[in-house]
Amino acid sequence: MNPFTRFLKQWSPNQSLEEFVSHWDVIEMVTIQVYREKMSQEEAQSHFETSWPWMRKNYKKWADELRPFWEKTKAAGETTKLDPFQMLIDFQTPADIIGDWTAMQHLPAAREALNQYILHIGK
Repeated sequence: MNPFTRFLKQWSPNQSLEEFVSHWDVIEMVTIQVYREKMSQEEAQSHFETSWPWMRKNYKKWADELRPFWEKTKAAGETTKLDPFQMLIDFQTPADIIGDWTAMQHLPAAREALNQYILHIGK
C-alpha cells in the first residue's frame, strides 16, 4: 500500500475500502512498471486477470464517492475532467498501457483523490 495512504487508513477500519485500496495499488504499480518498461507484458498479465476484473466489478460502488475528490485534482496541469480511476480500469491488456502518457498523468490525481477521500471519511 502507498505509505501515505497506509498512514491515513489507520483511522478507517473499513474492510471494503481496504480491499479497494489493495487492488488500486496493484493497478497503479503495474501501470507505472509497464509504462516504464520495468515489467513485461507477460509479468503484468496475472495482475490484469485479478485486479482489473475486481475493479471493473466493484468500482461503481466507489465512483460517486470518489468523484468530488478527483474533480478537485489536476492532471497534466489542468483540472481533472476524466475519471482517473476509470481511465486505468478501462485498460484491457498490458499493451494498452505502453505509451499512454495521459494515463500516467492521471495517476497522481487518482492517488490524491483516494487520500483525500480517506481523510474525509476519517473525520
